[in-house]
Amino acid sequence: MDSINIKKLAEALNLSTSTISRAFRDNSDINAATKALILAKARELNYQPNHYASNLREQKSKTIAVIVPELANNYFSQAIHGIERVARENGYHILIYVTDDDYKKEVNFIRHLHNGRADGIIMSVSGEANDHNYLNKFGTNRLPLVFFDRIYEDIETPRVITNDYNSSFLATEHLIEQGCKRIGYLVVNKSLSIGKTRMQGYIDALAKHNLVFDEQLIVDCSNSYEENSVIIKNALTDLKPDGLFTSVERLAFATYYACYDLSISIPNDIKIISFSSLEIAPLLNPSLTTITQPATEIGTEAAKMLFKILDSNVDKNLASEVVLQSKIIMRNSTSNAPKNH
Repeated sequence: MDSINIKKLAEALNLSTSTISRAFRDNSDINAATKALILAKARELNYQPNHYASNLREQKSKTIAVIVPELANNYFSQAIHGIERVARENGYHILIYVTDDDYKKEVNFIRHLHNGRADGIIMSVSGEANDHNYLNKFGTNRLPLVFFDRIYEDIETPRVITNDYNSSFLATEHLIEQGCKRIGYLVVNKSLSIGKTRMQGYIDALAKHNLVFDEQLIVDCSNSYEENSVIIKNALTDLKPDGLFTSVERLAFATYYACYDLSISIPNDIKIISFSSLEIAPLLNPSLTTITQPATEIGTEAAKMLFKILDSNVDKNLASEVVLQSKIIMRNSTSNAPKNH
């Protein structure tokens, strides 16, 4: 049997090709009975609409790109889940690009996407970037872009972030209230906006409680698990902190392993709090006290923001900011458990 195209389907039903097309695009201006008739006939004749061809005619890829620094982090998986749901509701697909915190990869991805692969971009920026001007070089041709979580402060574009300064202040204060006097702060890249904001919350909480700020207690870690293992073990041995605030969840894991290897007891010898959206945090031993960001909601809001721009053709560089609230969930890693084991 010959393959059936939209023209043949239209002839079989004595309808126009545009009516057929509207039925498959789920347009509201086609009546339900006609739509049902078209879809039934399409099934009977085994007709598959070519969305790619119609998207080309509309000059739209019906795809949005999501650029993230990593996928291993539960936070980004949840954010992508939120983005994907909104994209699907809008009849779009998503492409996921992972930079591994490599600035060159980020630049290459963005340039590649401007060749028509996507209609818009949602990005959590990479950790090594210095010059962000490559984003401005596209001028008015720049694809609609929304930042989430990690942002470049000097690029004017809509963004969805959390109240990181406040969360970090309260996290540090929680450790102080639990009796910690030497609190270390573990960070992957303190020059990144998110690292700086979280670090400032930590520093200001120490000042409020008259604890001396010691530069050495800010421990710069890396993206490599092996390197972090050495860095953290050295910090625990040399600096002897009684509290640790880790700015990303993988550093909390690395700290748990290091403490286990060094026979340091959590929470008796050291108390730990971390930014984390990890669903198994309550199952760790001891359960991990977390600052939990509303990751799925962040993804949802970022996607809604992007579709607002795509739908209404408003100024792509519209600067708007949505700030969502994180919450501290207290568990055993910061508890004052009796020292009886």
